[in-house]
This record gives sequence, structure tokens and C-alpha cells, in this order.
Amino acid sequence: MISLQKVKPTTPGRRQLIKLNQKSLNLSKKPMLKNKVKGLKNSSGRNNSGRITAFHLGGGVKKRYRKINFNRIENSTAIVCSLEHDPYRNAYIAAVFDFINNDFFYILAPKNLKVGDIVKSGLEVEPSLGSSLPIAKIPIGTAIYNVSPTPNKKAQISRSAGTFSMIKEKTEKYAVIELSSGEQRYVSSKCFASIGEVSKELHFLTRSGKAGRSRWLNRRPMVRGVAMNPIDHPNGGGEGKKSGTSRTPWGRPNQRGKTSRSINKLIIKKK
Repeated sequence: MISLQKVKPTTPGRRQLIKLNQKSLNLSKKPMLKNKVKGLKNSSGRNNSGRITAFHLGGGVKKRYRKINFNRIENSTAIVCSLEHDPYRNAYIAAVFDFINNDFFYILAPKNLKVGDIVKSGLEVEPSLGSSLPIAKIPIGTAIYNVSPTPNKKAQISRSAGTFSMIKEKTEKYAVIELSSGEQRYVSSKCFASIGEVSKELHFLTRSGKAGRSRWLNRRPMVRGVAMNPIDHPNGGGEGKKSGTSRTPWGRPNQRGKTSRSINKLIIKKK
């Protein structure tokens, strides 16, 4: 059982820190599948020409990427060998061994998954925790995660910590799912999804406690435009606190609070 934990307030940063108590999970300290781990260069928010395209990024602890199987459509029966922390995502991952294909791979770990559990995938699989099967074979009202937006495409929906989708209705050709955000959308009944909710559901309640912890995670300080000089930002300069039209660093209206209203016929209800 994961719970929140406060630590002894020996410093101001420790006093504000709220973290998860993960001792009961017996998380593996080192990656079990060395051939599924690779190094990635930290771009620090710069593109191929060296220009900054994503602000407030840079530094941070070096980390290695774990290759995760997001497209579990083959027939497989696997046993969970270990639960691990993944530095590139906020949910836990599980290393599993597939008996049928004699292969090891990583999957996104659902809530309540334990070492020794059996997870399956394929067209003729019974719904069980962590198993991957077509939405057509999953009962209405079941919580699912790791959902493919189109058939034979890797899963992109409900992959973040604590998220899940609910199957609202089904026909032979399509299904309506409701995301954690409240958005409802159509997906094909042939799309694969996994049973359960994504692990680490209390992650949103954690608190870093100090700015240095954000620096460890590759996040640099965010400076408001009104605090800059006029040469640096359209909102900069002025005597005292400046008010007026909020603008982007390139001088366009900020349109704060508005999101893209691109037409997507698969989305029934916006969040």
C-alpha cells in the first residue's frame, strides 16, 4: 500500500518535502533488463541548430531511457519479475518474462500489480489485471489504461500515473471511452487496451520541497515576462508593476486560458 510520507525537518527543504512511502513495493534499485536500457543526450530545450525552442530546461541528473512495450498485440503469457522506477515517467514499470516467445520486456505497471503475477495479451485473453486485449472483448464499465488511439498503433491514451479510462458504450465497430480528464471520444473496438489503472496514483500529492530538486529533474527557473527588461520580453519594462495585454515572447497576444479548438471528429465531449 502506497502512502504519503513526511520526513524529519532537519532543513527547510526537508520540512516542505512530501514523498511516497514505497518500501512495501520492494522496487528494484537497478534496471533488470540491461538490453532495454539506452542513454539519451539531454538537449536542454535546444533544436538541431542550437536555438532554444523549449524554455526553462537544462542541467539535471543524467538518466537512461527504458524501452517499454506500448503495443502488446501478440499472444503472450508473462510473469512479472520486478517492479522498477522509471526516470522518464511518473508511473512504475514492470519487467516481465514471456513464456511463449521466450522474451523479456518492460510494461507500464498498473495499480496493485505484484511480483509473480501473470499478465497476458492477445485476441482470446480473459480480462485480468495488466492484461492487454481488444476493447471489443472488455466489458462496459471496466477501467482501462494504455489505450491505442487507432488499431495496430502503440498506446498513447491513459499512460500517466493514476490515470485510467472507462468504457461507456460499445458496438461492433466502435467504443466510447471517458478519459480521466472527462473527455469522451470514439475509438475502434479493435484497439488494444490494458486492464486496470496506472500505478503511483498519489504522485500528484507529492511536493518537491525545494528548488534544487527541480534542478535535478532538468527544470530551470521560470522568469515572468513582466520582471524582464523591454529588450527581453514584450511585457518587460515600465515603472513599477505593469498591466496591459499579456503577450508571448514574440509579441503575439497570449490568449490565456484558451486551448486549441482543432476539429477532431473522434472527440465527442471536450474536457
